[in-house]
Amino acid sequence: MKHKQLLLSLLTIAGLVTGFNANAQFGSLLQKAKDKAAQKASDAFDKKTSSPSSSSSSSSSTSGAPKSNKVIINSGFDFVSGDTVLFSEDFSNIPVGSSAKTFKTNGSATIVSVGGESGKWLALADNATYKFTKQLFYPKHFTVEFDILAAADKISDIYPVNFGFVTDNSVRDYISSGGAYVALKYYNNDDVSINSEFLSKYLNSTFDLTTFTNRKMHVSLVVDGDRMVVYLDQTKLADTMAFMPTTAKNLYISAPMQYKNGSKVLVSNFRIMGFKKV
Repeated sequence: MKHKQLLLSLLTIAGLVTGFNANAQFGSLLQKAKDKAAQKASDAFDKKTSSPSSSSSSSSSTSGAPKSNKVIINSGFDFVSGDTVLFSEDFSNIPVGSSAKTFKTNGSATIVSVGGESGKWLALADNATYKFTKQLFYPKHFTVEFDILAAADKISDIYPVNFGFVTDNSVRDYISSGGAYVALKYYNNDDVSINSEFLSKYLNSTFDLTTFTNRKMHVSLVVDGDRMVVYLDQTKLADTMAFMPTTAKNLYISAPMQYKNGSKVLVSNFRIMGFKKV
């Protein structure tokens, strides 16, 4: 009897141990399955968040976020050239190395060509002022256009270029500043002033001149009675009173007082236009 009871107890213990091991193995398998499913879910989520569609969804979801308070102003380009030619000169008929006959100066007026730029150019000598050889009689309303090319290693190697209108057509002396004029202060990199000595008016403006190193810049002017509008490469810098009602006008360009490191300023493609009377 004792042997039977002992055998029965051993069998019972063996059964419990077997059941425990089976349950342990089953639990281990179940945990592995859970871990594997969790890993797949994680991989799927990572793939979804890194996909383009998710990126666009993310960007669209943030599009409603507050935007920058910076205001971007676009003034447009409202310049309108006249419809009647008063003067035109691109130096195309003048041999390179010759002097421009349509301009007079207290310096030299040599015509040159420029590598990488089409057409011919008038090279401005230092401390020289340029005016038209034949005096023009401007109407009340007219436009002026021409190109400026600043050739330099650094734009700051060029001292100011001035252009505008004075009352006489003489080139006896160099005009460092005079009348109603625009001053391109290349040596300051981004400094332009629009001044009128007729009205004792001086306006300072910021315009990045460094971006026009070895690249032409188009100048557009509108004169309408006593007002002058100034554009540099389609950027309007001034629209202001510049003349007295009876002020005589003669266009001039004054070269830099000083060049450094072989720099040079050239001009071309002049066009003065009037407007037909309606």
